[in-house]
Amino acid sequence: MLLELNQLIVPVGHQLLIKGISWSEYKNILAELGQNRSSRISYSQGVLEIIAPLPEHEIGKKIIGNLVEILLEELDIEFWSLGSTTFDQEKMDAGVEPDDCFYIENEAAVRGKDRIDLTVDPPPDLAIEIDITSRTRFNNYQLLGVSELWRWNRQRIRN
Repeated sequence: MLLELNQLIVPVGHQLLIKGISWSEYKNILAELGQNRSSRISYSQGVLEIIAPLPEHEIGKKIIGNLVEILLEELDIEFWSLGSTTFDQEKMDAGVEPDDCFYIENEAAVRGKDRIDLTVDPPPDLAIEIDITSRTRFNNYQLLGVSELWRWNRQRIRN
């Protein structure tokens, strides 16, 4: 018996881990779930994680993202915020959807692009993760070449 994605229910504030997922299955799951969803997806070496964030999660994401934007604007630094865009690369066997992310140093290289392809485009310079319902897998960001990751755990930001 096979389960279909529309049969799975991930309650808000919980995560679902599925082992033994191939790269092509991961890409099919992303396509099936579509862009207009409230869940976040993470994939690393055959393990797929589906997370349904809490409102507290979204509030933290917004506050920290706004702080970064204000600081960059005040410092007159060009940036491009891509929110929770999916970043993945088959040869790294990893994919993430940060809670928020920013192109700062590499902003000019990706400005205005409809799609980011990590085989030719640089990864974001800064990714932000709100670790309330799950723990960020730092190695996914390392594999993809993201230079800085900020993780907030209700008490402080760690990088």
